[in-house]
Amino acid sequence: MMYFALVAVGILAGLLGGLIGTGGCSVMLPILHFGFGVGTPTAIGTTLFAVIFTAASGAWGHFAKRNLDARAAFWLGGGGLLGVLLGSWVFGYAAKAHLPVLDLVLGVLFLWPATRMLWEGLLRRTAPKGEGTQIPGGRVAKFIFGSIIGIATGVVGLGGGYALVPGLIYLFGAPVYVTMGTSLAVMVPMALVGGGIKLVQGFVDLPAGIALGAGAVVGAQLGARVIKRFRPATLKAIFGVYFLYVSLKYILVYFGIQV
Repeated sequence: MMYFALVAVGILAGLLGGLIGTGGCSVMLPILHFGFGVGTPTAIGTTLFAVIFTAASGAWGHFAKRNLDARAAFWLGGGGLLGVLLGSWVFGYAAKAHLPVLDLVLGVLFLWPATRMLWEGLLRRTAPKGEGTQIPGGRVAKFIFGSIIGIATGVVGLGGGYALVPGLIYLFGAPVYVTMGTSLAVMVPMALVGGGIKLVQGFVDLPAGIALGAGAVVGAQLGARVIKRFRPATLKAIFGVYFLYVSLKYILVYFGIQV
């Protein structure tokens, strides 16, 4: 029964990603940890492993529609690979040393999607509109930005979409539709390397990761089909409150407070 529940969680995560452009990892990770009682290191590793399936599926769909900037993906992905190697080393040290700091880091990082979604859902009704088919900005800037995302991915297992999408839109002025495809393309190598390292390190529940990934692939396809039936601003406001709760929960757990 647990694996059926995990498939359902994966569907929800993929659906959210398809609707509002946020990686399903930000849904799967806290549910694994708080809902199923999976330890933080294993929840991180299993989530990142599951992202391999969702990112690959989504990236292929955008590639077929030519909704990605291959050159930008190359430089962002190159920096991301370097960052995920460094982040995975930090993760391995913290996990094996049983350092509770991972909970605090997760709590702080979850403030980003919470703030972003609440801002866009309640205050900003329209997202910035970039034009063109390429992501502006120099190669060095993209490589550095990708490295930062990669480090965060390696440490806490969040696939990067929660930061890649708004970062490319607001910092680089990228076209929204190109940003979605490029972000997913960048996440594929980072998830492969980061998830593979965590699998070798022993922090991946393989059956659970496969169940989550399978569900998320289905959910992403559903999200793409029904996206026009929902108001993105309303969804962002709802999930912004959810991510704010998750952020506070992780932070309070670090200080020994259960909510």
